[in-house]
Amino acid sequence: MNIKELYDDVSFICSRKVTQMYSTSFSLGVRMLHRPLRNPIYSLYGFVRFADEIVDTFHSFNKKKLLSEFERDYYEALEDGISMNPILNSFQKTVKKYQINDKHVQAFFSSMKTDLNKTDFSEEEFKQYIYGSADVVGLMCLKIFTGGDEKKYRELKPYAMRLGSAFQKVNFLRDLNNDTHHLERIYFPILKNRELNHETKKIIIEDIEEDFNQALKGIKMLPRSARTGVYTAFLYYRALAWKIKKTPASRIMHARIRISNARKAILLFYSYATCKLNLL
Repeated sequence: MNIKELYDDVSFICSRKVTQMYSTSFSLGVRMLHRPLRNPIYSLYGFVRFADEIVDTFHSFNKKKLLSEFERDYYEALEDGISMNPILNSFQKTVKKYQINDKHVQAFFSSMKTDLNKTDFSEEEFKQYIYGSADVVGLMCLKIFTGGDEKKYRELKPYAMRLGSAFQKVNFLRDLNNDTHHLERIYFPILKNRELNHETKKIIIEDIEEDFNQALKGIKMLPRSARTGVYTAFLYYRALAWKIKKTPASRIMHARIRISNARKAILLFYSYATCKLNLL
């Protein structure tokens, strides 16, 4: 192993650590992927997470400047084939290896920039934001999962986008308290001039459930190397959506709904058993 290979290994380890520290649930899903897929997905998560942290949490810093520098550093890393930011170093390697479309990376940055100033969304703006912040992340994952099989990628593309949409909408519902009261953002257009109540929550949940129903069709067609990991994440988010569905709207506006570790363990076992026995 030469020095650059050692540094690349360290970079992927850093991305894995970021994933584990920021999302134990997502980490569980990644661990259910076949081993060769794990580092690329860790690198993607680290890249997305750091950009998201800039716009969502670094309030005492110049977020616009930080995001601009992060984007600039990414493209420099892509051109140079190295970055001393280990998260960007690992991600640029993944982008090149799996030929991830730059249009998807640009769409992601566009949505992150929207978060710097935008506080509410029309239906069309919401769809565009979801595409850049979630759908393209699903497509980047799919590029990794299909490993260069363009026919399989095109076949699964709409389902990957629906899964990304479902995950993001569940996140928005789960984080509604923080987004509304601290970040002063209203993502769901239906809540632009209305409060979250039983009726509006029902409309949002029904939309999410349809995303999940469509996404499941694609999960069943994924390569076995990726199926269990993706299905694990699917089960977790669907369980979270179900719990939110059963939670009064007033509580959602004042608390962050979570899935217990015990429940996560049950879902993990169920996912493994279902996929192992080809019951999906």
